[in-house]
Amino acid sequence: MDTYQVMDTLRAILTDLGIPEETLHENTLLRKDLQLDSTETVEIALGLKRELGIGVKLETRQDMTLAQVCHLVVAAMPASTESG
Repeated sequence: MDTYQVMDTLRAILTDLGIPEETLHENTLLRKDLQLDSTETVEIALGLKRELGIGVKLETRQDMTLAQVCHLVVAAMPASTESG
């Protein structure tokens, strides 16, 4: 799975929360731009866990862009066992 697939999943989770898809870009900030509260942030983390099987902590003090969330998820994925 790559960053683009994670971004698609993240966008789907956010639109399920009622956030307009046209507001979702790589540089969109969860708190500042989308006005998400801690409960919604936890919902996103739970959605990522449910959809991708990857647990990430998003309840940090620092605001994160969608791209940063995707990179966190990709970094948390188990190392690929595929050979070159």
